[in-house]
Amino acid sequence: MIVSDREPIALSHLFDIDFEIGRINTLGVTPKGTRIIADLGGGRFEGERLRGRILPSGGDWGLFMPDGTLRVDGRCCFETDDGTILYGIYKGRWKIAPEMMARLGEQGGVDPSEYYLRIGFEFEAPIGDYDWMNHLIAIARGQRVEEGIRYEVFEVL
Repeated sequence: MIVSDREPIALSHLFDIDFEIGRINTLGVTPKGTRIIADLGGGRFEGERLRGRILPSGGDWGLFMPDGTLRVDGRCCFETDDGTILYGIYKGRWKIAPEMMARLGEQGGVDPSEYYLRIGFEFEAPIGDYDWMNHLIAIARGQRVEEGIRYEVFEVL
């Protein structure tokens, strides 16, 4: 059945994240692709309903697929300004041409419109003030910045 009056899925800005990237370890070529593991060195997040810091305890277990796409697979801990710890799981894709990937660290970098970096977030929060985080899905678009990665995160309504 084709429905022509479908409404688009609505989004609401949840927060922006600035992840600081620490050490990047390269495993090399595996049967699944080229595996890299990036330590999250910390960072900040801020939105209308919550803000705080990223604890330096997470990481991103990236996998470069044969077509050059990076499969993003990360975990991190958020600490809100009131001291509550939230757990974040994120997965997605970063499609960028190899020559642009090589330019990311250069002065001026690469304009985010020249690549595709999108992820989905799930959260785990203690019962209480942040219980609402346990019941939402969020999506984000990202860009490489000097200190690491910046994501604009949106709650799917």
